[in-house]
Amino acid sequence: MHASFPENKAGYEWWRSAVIYQIYPRSFADGNGDGIGDIPGITSRLASLADLGIDAIWSSPLTKSPQKDAGYDVSDYRDIDPLFGTLEDFDDLVAKSAAKNIRIIMDLVPNHSSSMHPWFLAALAAAPGSKERDRYMFRDGKGQNGEIPPNNWESVFGGAAWTRITEPSGEPGQWYLHIFDSSQPDFNWENQEVRSEFEDVLRFWLDRGVAGFRIDVAHGLVKADGLPDIDSNDSTMGGPGASDPDQPKDREAPHPFWGQEGVHEINRQWRKVLDEYQDRAMCAEAWVMPLSRMAEWVRKDEYHQTFNFAYLETPWKKDSQFKVINESINQFSAVGAPATWVLSNHDVIRHGTRLSYDKVPKQGDGIGPDYQQPNEALGLMRGRAASAFMLGLPGGAYIYQGEELGLPEHTTLDGKFREDPTFFRTNGERVGRDGCRVPIPWEANKPGYGFSTDGKSWLPQPNNFKAYARDIQTGNPGTTLELYKSLLAIRKSHELGHGTLAWKNELIAETGLCYQNGDVMVIANFEGAGLDIPAGEILATTQVGLTDGDQLEADQVVWIKI
Repeated sequence: MHASFPENKAGYEWWRSAVIYQIYPRSFADGNGDGIGDIPGITSRLASLADLGIDAIWSSPLTKSPQKDAGYDVSDYRDIDPLFGTLEDFDDLVAKSAAKNIRIIMDLVPNHSSSMHPWFLAALAAAPGSKERDRYMFRDGKGQNGEIPPNNWESVFGGAAWTRITEPSGEPGQWYLHIFDSSQPDFNWENQEVRSEFEDVLRFWLDRGVAGFRIDVAHGLVKADGLPDIDSNDSTMGGPGASDPDQPKDREAPHPFWGQEGVHEINRQWRKVLDEYQDRAMCAEAWVMPLSRMAEWVRKDEYHQTFNFAYLETPWKKDSQFKVINESINQFSAVGAPATWVLSNHDVIRHGTRLSYDKVPKQGDGIGPDYQQPNEALGLMRGRAASAFMLGLPGGAYIYQGEELGLPEHTTLDGKFREDPTFFRTNGERVGRDGCRVPIPWEANKPGYGFSTDGKSWLPQPNNFKAYARDIQTGNPGTTLELYKSLLAIRKSHELGHGTLAWKNELIAETGLCYQNGDVMVIANFEGAGLDIPAGEILATTQVGLTDGDQLEADQVVWIKI
């Protein structure tokens, strides 16, 4: 059933250089008018994605789910949620995407299931110590009557990471671990049945023609023996300093549920499964630092890619950018893997807003109406510059739906509309991730900006989204959409993804950075007055109207053919 794509020679596999477009399905395009995006909606918009110039689509979870955490709580790993369509709709998407030379990557959620998964329901009905409970992380509580949680771990979404159940007898019983919401019980990855189940799930989707998987919480599957208390609880996805390149975590004192060494055994087993198929790949969501440690996830017998979260969280500053790009290329190259660049996704503040601040709330917290509101124009300018600087780099790249429009974060969303579990588990203290998940605008003058046929939208769209609609940007020189199209076309025609980076900073003023990749030179100016640029043909630029002899202004980028 796998669609036929051009075969690549060793070292030129598609995933090494691919630009992969992340779709958050409930917010991309609504095909049936219920206000929630779906698979037919994605299929109906494939022409726009092909026109953009992407190589693959990664969709956030489409599998069956009660949607307590937008699909990251899976109740059936082998079926499509009716909210999004059917397996037949999915097969149609795979086939029609392949006809446009676009691959489909699934989102797999192996750290935890939904509390409505048949296995967890069976565990609740079974006795302590049973094989049903052993698939999950059930433990007796502490205290005289087991009333105290087994340890002090906190949930990423706020509050305790343990919930006590009522036993079938009606008595208070054991506790189960959920690193995320209580509706997301963690699997026990020491259990061979769990391991076998997920190998079978991988094959199920590979047999249906998917090009690979993005693995959710890839660094969280294995927990430390004895489940020890944590000295310093931190609810971020990797613990203290997880993705801050200036705060590497101590390898001698690993976090008890992030980045345990035992995870690599699972990685290798999954790689063997993917290697049974031709031309497939998997990408790890692994919030681990330093980058030398992250690179261990993409050794030749483990993952093909891992998101470069250190790069995502690096500020738009010359020295910081120089440092993280060098370290990334050095560390990933040392294990024969490409760097995989990313600036935005469904879990972080959109970079078209984030980069307008000197400091933003920690990952997962979001910006609400009570927070200092962003400078929208500055965010758009820096967002465009950061994208243009990134897309010239060798390796793979991920872009998040709407960033090609320059879409900002929705920062004034009222609490009554919010759905992120973080908002509810912290009583609104942390507003969560809804601001980056708002349905995107397609047509400026249609209901719901063209997201749905009658204007319904599961999260309300802010009024400023109208100015970013795809139809008013299409064919309009200087718009963010046309900038992205140009950058992706040049990137592909000049094979920049397979290229090599060489710094040429000596050619420009000290406020900028300049690198060469093949016959393309990429220059960024980070601050101050304009800087002179070397002679050459201007291929693309974020600075509207830039011509030969002009200076490159602050927060602008230019690509030059040399």
